[in-house]
Amino acid sequence: MRTPPQRFEILVVPEHVVGHDGTFRPEDAIRSAVVEATGEWGASGYPRYAGEGVVADIDPATRTVEALLVDGAELDYGLTVRVADAPRN
Repeated sequence: MRTPPQRFEILVVPEHVVGHDGTFRPEDAIRSAVVEATGEWGASGYPRYAGEGVVADIDPATRTVEALLVDGAELDYGLTVRVADAPRN
């Protein structure tokens, strides 16, 4: 069994810049945050990650964000979130 990643980068992207095939350029993100595994499980049943004002339940196998709060609030309409590998320090 593979160990889930301990860090991800969350990118908040306006929906209008995401292509029809789901692609986008990371530089189009209006906000990004590196989140780290908290060791907790979210209400969604997936591991919880947190950092830089972002709390997310992420399925590490598919990189699907199952729940997300940015500064304690849900995303506004017209925004979407993507998961990327966290930058190396």
